[in-house]
Amino acid sequence: MAMNLGHQIGTLSGKQIPTEFAAGEQPSSTTASPSAVWKSPAGNLRSNSPQENASPPMLTPPLTPNSAGEWSYLINLPMLRPDLSVACQAFATSSPLEITEEEVAGTAEWTDGGRKDEKKGVSVFVMMPLDSVTNGNTVNRKKAMNASLHALKSAGVEGIMIDVWWGLVEREAPGAYNWGGYTELLDMAKKHGLKVQAVMSFHQCGGNVGDSCTIPLPKWVREEMEKDSDLAYTDQWGRRNYEYVSLGCDSLLVLKGRSPVQCYSDFMRAFKDNFKHLLGDTIVEIQVGMGPAGELRYPSYPEENGIWKFPGIGAFQCYDKYMLSSLKAAAEAAGKPEWGSTGPTDAGHYNSWPEDTPFFKKDGGGWNSQYGEFFLSWYSQILIEHGERILSSASSVFEATGVKISVKVAGIHWHYGSRSHAAELTAGYYNTRFRDGYLPVAQMVARYGAVFNFTCIEMRDHEQPQDALCAPENLVRQVGLATKEAQVPLAGENALPRYDESAHEQILKASSLNIDGSSNDREMCAFTYLRMNPSLFQPDNWRRFVAFVKKMNEGKDSRQCLEQVEREAEHFVNVTEPFVQEAALALMP
Repeated sequence: MAMNLGHQIGTLSGKQIPTEFAAGEQPSSTTASPSAVWKSPAGNLRSNSPQENASPPMLTPPLTPNSAGEWSYLINLPMLRPDLSVACQAFATSSPLEITEEEVAGTAEWTDGGRKDEKKGVSVFVMMPLDSVTNGNTVNRKKAMNASLHALKSAGVEGIMIDVWWGLVEREAPGAYNWGGYTELLDMAKKHGLKVQAVMSFHQCGGNVGDSCTIPLPKWVREEMEKDSDLAYTDQWGRRNYEYVSLGCDSLLVLKGRSPVQCYSDFMRAFKDNFKHLLGDTIVEIQVGMGPAGELRYPSYPEENGIWKFPGIGAFQCYDKYMLSSLKAAAEAAGKPEWGSTGPTDAGHYNSWPEDTPFFKKDGGGWNSQYGEFFLSWYSQILIEHGERILSSASSVFEATGVKISVKVAGIHWHYGSRSHAAELTAGYYNTRFRDGYLPVAQMVARYGAVFNFTCIEMRDHEQPQDALCAPENLVRQVGLATKEAQVPLAGENALPRYDESAHEQILKASSLNIDGSSNDREMCAFTYLRMNPSLFQPDNWRRFVAFVKKMNEGKDSRQCLEQVEREAEHFVNVTEPFVQEAALALMP
């Protein structure tokens, strides 16, 4: 059955109709090994680390880093070579190390990604820590950040991704922007020759997968939400979610005389005016936040306070008065006013499974009824309209600046093999056995010439709980076909921190976009690696990462063998080891 799903996706060329598959069945997969052409060092320097071929652990819901901080486990780093240890201790109190010309001889092609004449391959960006800028609007762990950027550049990374938090920059009062920490951080990136993907983060940090710190919405926004709790997304039990202002009031003047969309537009315009000297050169992409975790979706599966646990189906978020007003108007327009008073009341709870609910069960479920089609169409359409409003604003603000605009879509892969795709439906993606929910999103993104950014690129079906009918590979394949049909560029991210070969090979395979046998000239336009932290700089992880970046940069047409790439990576790791050790030491708490 799982093979049938992949076959259907491949043959329908963008109009995929997923089918369910039985628990325990695993779609077959192949592994691509794109590599590169680079001057080989003398000798075989390949490392036979026992960890290299270890199978990744069975993936369960991602865990939030412990309260001791993102960096606490770095104390377990292996002992450094004595000579490097002495050097790194010196670096910890001095300026970043400069590589001599002799040391970088032969590595220029690597740094350029091996793409001097033609832009082939997939550029790799690395996400910065969520708390890269402090509450005091300064760069956090400045010495560590500087050393880390130096190391990333040495590995051939194209650039970095930075969250520009609304809750930090416009924290105190409307229109009072403090760019202090971001000015310093962006200048640091420029100094190291790194490009920047800047995320306009209009959501709260904290309460989602991987959130390691808390950055609430601006103080004055929270004050308005306290006065009118319907500005927050609301579920059927009256629980409010303060991660992101409800899209039900997008155009209403509810934030001290401005609408939420006006606030987002003004914020982006202030960013452009402050950093116009970097736009198109250092800052090459603006990813516009559109919901929780910066994704175009509803906060249907909040982890905060244990409300939701993987792989629950989540819950609809349409019960604030503004959303209900929109629902009522849509029902009246459809000639069914009785459908406008509430959303589905038989859709279970956050941690239900599809077959436990009348609405989502595969046979006779409400999702496949006339009412279900009306409600789900409305619920998904106003999410797309929300995206349109913000994309239109962003496109206008950044017009003629030379930057790309991108939109992030969540990779909700659990219960993907069921008929209803319940977890996707509650998040706002109207994707079922009978309907492609990602093509309308891709078409909306295409209308603004933006980039469709998708997560869970590193995941394999068999690594996920099969009783929950998880199918990340099939989901990525469907999104690839939808973006191809819509003629919109596709970029990717990994959903969980992974440093193993299995995850890297899966990313290489997915980024090549060899989906339907006719994508020879198509690859992802970029990949953003989650996330820069001490684990990345551990010796084995760093060696694998350097080889991964090289293979991504070279693209799927490279004919260099994997063993040669690994030898070259080992050589380059040895040359640049001082940078990495400096970064690791600087990150120690």
